[in-house]
Amino acid sequence: MIVSINQPAYFPWLGYFDRIARSDVHIVLDDVQFEKNSFINRNRIATAKNPIWLTVPVRTKGRYGDLAISGLETAPNIHWRRKHWESIRFNYGRAPYFSEHASYFEQLYGREWPHLNDLVGEITRYLLNTLGIGNKIMFSSEMGVTGRKQQLVLNLCKAVGANTYLSGPVGRSYLDEDDFNSAGIALHYHDYHHPQYFQRHRTFQPYMATIDLLFNHGPESLAILSGEQKADLRCQQSSL
Repeated sequence: MIVSINQPAYFPWLGYFDRIARSDVHIVLDDVQFEKNSFINRNRIATAKNPIWLTVPVRTKGRYGDLAISGLETAPNIHWRRKHWESIRFNYGRAPYFSEHASYFEQLYGREWPHLNDLVGEITRYLLNTLGIGNKIMFSSEMGVTGRKQQLVLNLCKAVGANTYLSGPVGRSYLDEDDFNSAGIALHYHDYHHPQYFQRHRTFQPYMATIDLLFNHGPESLAILSGEQKADLRCQQSSL
């Protein structure tokens, strides 16, 4: 059984979904501490000039050291929701497949989201379903597994009966292969090769939120992000 583990992310990038697609079980690491300036509550979308950040404001004042992701609260106002929806609609309104998903995201931003984890989980589920990734998803906050850093990762893998752990490349800096081998778990790293695909801009902007690919390529998105299909760039080239 191949297992991957990652913290939740707001509008995850392509590599996030590719790693899930290559796993039998993916564990959302949502009971660890929130890290400021991470991708947990923000990500980028492409524009005609430069990428822009969409950041969900969260309540952190006086709470650092007690900020488990699963309990993180969003700022109690609608301004960020309105801004995010307007930014998405303005920059992708003419994308080939935007209209197929517009009503979902409009309704999403019309709702209140007191907790970040609920919002992130809803978006991620929608994208998984839309992409056609049906692999099993679990949440560390519901598993009762303890430990820190490598030991936590190893304990989570043991808890679900993993024989292979598919780590992100950052794992090379803190995971000990011998410890995993001793537990009967092979350690592999996911070095994602980002595809280039059609965007409605002169210069390709990589590492955007996955909706950038989805709005531009629709049902071909999973094949493109997984490297099974080379994206057609003719539309991009003809717009130069």
